[in-house]
Amino acid sequence: MSHPRRDDLPLPDYDQLPLGSLESRVRSLTSDQVETLLEHEKDHGRRAPATQVLSARLEQLRNGAEPTAGDPSGLRPEQGRAAGGSPVSPRTSAQPYNPPPHGTPDQRGKPKGDRF
Repeated sequence: MSHPRRDDLPLPDYDQLPLGSLESRVRSLTSDQVETLLEHEKDHGRRAPATQVLSARLEQLRNGAEPTAGDPSGLRPEQGRAAGGSPVSPRTSAQPYNPPPHGTPDQRGKPKGDRF
């Protein structure tokens, strides 16, 4: 098998895909397409987790698994996340707490004996 070019890979932007979305995205590919990605990974990325995911999927396909419906160029899960922000709102946040400048709330600071 010849070395695949980046433009010929079955998943667009394969090299930029986070490993977390790779497993679900390769389920729609045929065994030839998974082999192409596996060869590309071994030649370029050499990411052990990606190689393991691709090898496992290739083995499943060789043992009779069928590609599932899906669009490999569809929206990636990592693109659907909200950008930044905190789930905490002013309504659910804790009350501000400012400790006293000396001592603790349970043990108040005591004046020195020679000062009044």
